[in-house]
Amino acid sequence: MAREAIEDAVRRPPKLSAPEVLTRLLVLSALVVFIGLVYLALPVGLGSLLGSGAGTALSLAATAVVALGFARVRSWSGRGAQRLVYGERATPYEVLTKLSDRMAGSYPTEDVLLHMAQILVLGSGAATARVWLRVGNELTPAATWPEVPDGSVPPVSLSDNELPPLPGAHHCLAVRHLGEMIGAITVTQLPGSPLSPADLRLLDDFAAQAGLVLRNVRLTAELANSLDAISAQAAEIRASRRRIVDAQDAERRQVERDIHDGAQQYLVALMVQLRVTETLAGRDPDRAQAMVGDLRRVVREALDTLGDLAQGIHPPVLTAHGLAAALRRQETNPVVRVSVEEQDVGRYAIEVEAAVYFSCLEALNNASKHAPGSNVVVRLVEADGHLAFSVRDDGSGFDPEECRPGSGLGNMADRVAALGGVLDITSAPSRGTMVAGRVPLPASNENAA
Repeated sequence: MAREAIEDAVRRPPKLSAPEVLTRLLVLSALVVFIGLVYLALPVGLGSLLGSGAGTALSLAATAVVALGFARVRSWSGRGAQRLVYGERATPYEVLTKLSDRMAGSYPTEDVLLHMAQILVLGSGAATARVWLRVGNELTPAATWPEVPDGSVPPVSLSDNELPPLPGAHHCLAVRHLGEMIGAITVTQLPGSPLSPADLRLLDDFAAQAGLVLRNVRLTAELANSLDAISAQAAEIRASRRRIVDAQDAERRQVERDIHDGAQQYLVALMVQLRVTETLAGRDPDRAQAMVGDLRRVVREALDTLGDLAQGIHPPVLTAHGLAAALRRQETNPVVRVSVEEQDVGRYAIEVEAAVYFSCLEALNNASKHAPGSNVVVRLVEADGHLAFSVRDDGSGFDPEECRPGSGLGNMADRVAALGGVLDITSAPSRGTMVAGRVPLPASNENAA
């Protein structure tokens, strides 16, 4: 079948448009006039002056002049004929040449598309030309010549890999690269001046050549979007680091206050009572014995204070027995009723257990503060290479759009994000609050505590 199509194309050469026929006639006429003038000037004109003896030499000279000047006269006459026929329009050859120059050159993205539309208008005689660029599953107008704000033209959704009807266009052509549609070209005609077959062939050739240009433009745009996303992520990382440093400084100051106001005061009181007991030991043994009982109470209270302080820094039970055991100690919370559920939870790296523990602890503290008397369920699940956790209460809840998250929730998000995880907070009035997160686990658990 392909062979028959080729043979048919050979037997029936493509039809020439009226402008092409007229251009060729003008070039042929110019060549005929040139040859005629040369032979009239040399063999006829000079031959009549020099006599019949010089006729052969003059004929050979005329032939040489015609041979030497034929190509140049043909080029000049061709350009002149094209100007007469096409006016200020570029010829199809010039249009494709300019497009090739754009492909070979280095131009800003927006300039490339705008010049493509301009070249197409000047070459085809259309009223306007618009270049569409594929973004996801939509065709978005990227450039129009003559220039108009493309924001007024909405994107058009794509179905599969076929070109949909595009608004405000008389002719639409898909632009493809390696079989993938990456854009489109649309043109509108001047009133009462439809495009000729030659112009339509130009549109087809232009669309066939524009695939690589639009592909490069799309890659440039995607790279710019990726760089913007990377810049935004870098800014968020810098802000997260600042928040982590500020939180660490605040925690250090809090530990310092707790030590000064708690354990240190007990130790000071202990030293004072030891001196008194030492003084009374020889003079009043009974009173000294009573003082020993007070010393035991002060030591016990100091130990309890230090234990509470250690729980806030890094609880020993977390190191010794793991995440679930450490969180179950919160089931004695006097403000909210806490229950801990676990599924396939083992031991993990210290940083993973600490991040999940303190995130859950912060969520429990928020529940105690904002939903006292509620039931709180802490759930831990290991699945798909992640450790998932959630803290859900049945309290009054809140509207996330009206309430800004506090520093505690920000610290939770930073802890989880530092390990490559995500944190999500959902709440609604009268529906409680749930804090949920996922932390990726390393391939091996060699660093687990």
